[in-house]
Amino acid sequence: MKSKEVSGLTYMAISAFFFSIMGLLVKVAGERLPSQEIVFFRSLLVLIFAWWMLKRAGVNPWGNNKKWLVVRGFTGFMALSCFYYGVTHLPLADATLIMYSNPVFTALLAAVFLGERLKKVDLLGVVLSLGGVVLIAQPSFIFGGASRLDPFDVGVALAGAVFAAISYVIVRKLRESEHALVVVFYFPLIATPASIPTALPDAIIPTWWELGVLLAIGIVTHIAQVAMTKGLHLEEAGRATAVSYLQVVFAFVWGMFFFDEFPTVLSVIGALLIVGSTIAIALYQQKAAKDT
Repeated sequence: MKSKEVSGLTYMAISAFFFSIMGLLVKVAGERLPSQEIVFFRSLLVLIFAWWMLKRAGVNPWGNNKKWLVVRGFTGFMALSCFYYGVTHLPLADATLIMYSNPVFTALLAAVFLGERLKKVDLLGVVLSLGGVVLIAQPSFIFGGASRLDPFDVGVALAGAVFAAISYVIVRKLRESEHALVVVFYFPLIATPASIPTALPDAIIPTWWELGVLLAIGIVTHIAQVAMTKGLHLEEAGRATAVSYLQVVFAFVWGMFFFDEFPTVLSVIGALLIVGSTIAIALYQQKAAKDT
């Protein structure tokens, strides 16, 4: 194996680890703080980091296609809000898994809005991923008795996956005209003020411990994003996607170790459906790109 492949996979593994730590810290902070308050603090810290990186790189922060940059920032804000709500209301691994179903929605939206070809494997991936979500949630109208997870909480987490997919499609559109750091910058630029009206009604003054946790969320998120960027530059997309699913493994471990969240057999099968379908799509797309 070439050294650059090892380096790329290593960066992706580091990214998955720190993203999982982010989820763990969000759940810890969310034991008392509202999820939108966590979104605000996280967005503010990332905004500071992103501005510093732009200044260091000497890049104009305002970009060219401001309309789509703002839309990307808003959809990213909605995705983050839904994900943090899911993490604070659902088992950590389940919220992470549902959010990770976003690649199959990205394939659908890219076909509709970017004119990318929609293949049978994409449609199969959507069916399998949604089937995986059903097995994780185990709704009462299918399985009888009480639902394993609150349907509303699952719906919010799934909406987060859809918003994330919309955001990714817009990012793919913006790469034609915008510097990558500008696209990153607009996410917290929009999310920080957007989170204020949703955070204020239920805002709680954080303790010093909670402020430390919020600061740690911003730091580990920044580390994870830098590692992911480096990994994607060094590694093929399909292999990188496969390694990124280590985050799900870490989430299962943190959930069991810190919160006594143990998966059922059906939820494990659902997890395998979601992970398997998204990795299959990524590998298929990678092979198709090589053949063209």
